[in-house]
Amino acid sequence: MRIRKFQPSDLPVLSKIDEECFPPGISYSREELAGYISFRSATTWVAEDNGSIVGFLVANREPGRVGHIITIDILERARRRGTGTRLMKVTEEWASKARLRIIYLETAEDNLAAQRFYEALGYRKLEKVERYYSNGQAAWVMVKSLK
Repeated sequence: MRIRKFQPSDLPVLSKIDEECFPPGISYSREELAGYISFRSATTWVAEDNGSIVGFLVANREPGRVGHIITIDILERARRRGTGTRLMKVTEEWASKARLRIIYLETAEDNLAAQRFYEALGYRKLEKVERYYSNGQAAWVMVKSLK
């Protein structure tokens, strides 16, 4: 398993992974994903296994020393093998080096597996946002304080 920085040629694969990981209304269009990745204050990491992309994470630095995990996508075959944990750790290291105070993310209200994963990494539910996703589904905002 190797974690590396995003390269523009990765975009088609990342877009397909996002479509596989999330249902319509939650997944991003290729244009939306490209927009998030191209934010000047954003960083994207890619997880590769045997030369194949199996996941990625997009994070953005926001005002007030705040980090935002825009999305983390892991193919089903690469889950529960440490891929997501490694991507989250790299992101938290980036946030700490940037002297961010907190990092947050949103996850679907019914995605209990993701909520348990984030809680195991020290994130806590902060607030529920009704109709967060374009399909009308609610989301939890989860946050972690950084040292």
